[in-house]
Amino acid sequence: ATAPAAPPDSSGPSGRAGPSDASVAVDQLNRITLPLPAGWEAPQNVSQDDVVMTTHGVYDCPTGRGLCRHGLVSTLTPASSDGARPETLARNDIADAADAAHGRNAAGDTPYDGITAHRDVAVGQVAAAGRAGCFVRHRVRTAKGPGGYVESLAFSSSTGVGAPVVVRFVLDAGPDGPPLADTDRITKGIRPIGATGADGGVGSGIGPSPG
Repeated sequence: ATAPAAPPDSSGPSGRAGPSDASVAVDQLNRITLPLPAGWEAPQNVSQDDVVMTTHGVYDCPTGRGLCRHGLVSTLTPASSDGARPETLARNDIADAADAAHGRNAAGDTPYDGITAHRDVAVGQVAAAGRAGCFVRHRVRTAKGPGGYVESLAFSSSTGVGAPVVVRFVLDAGPDGPPLADTDRITKGIRPIGATGADGGVGSGIGPSPG
């Protein structure tokens, strides 16, 4: 996952995450918290303001242009949802998520020399923050490097008018990438801000998506 660095004089957490402790990241905009599995941390020196967590450290991107991270998670609110179902929102987002992660990044660079292919490897219905949601996961192949996995998870916010939330997961493939199971661990632990224990709506599976 590409991760343009913030200016050198920046310090402390960056991105949209609010104050976090050692175990959770807080997304103040969407009013949710996300658990931080082992190997993950609140974003540090990341210029993308929608990132809520990253894996520890950076490495030279496969093309030698810029720095990459083995994993990152970001959140966004779709600009126009028109009452679309979570599966529709997730499917509509996944191609953009793949391109942002492994194609041309926000700085205009192509750290992996572009995407050669990406395909569905999993689609399913889940609960996140106590709401029904859906995820779509793709395996991405790149011209350079091991490629990776990208997942778009969509569900309705538990606050206000229930605006949709999309959580994007980006993980490198190969031995240096985080375990793919981390996406499930994070999803199952998403809660509304202020919720505690099971009352927060732990994201348990609610059956596979048709087709």
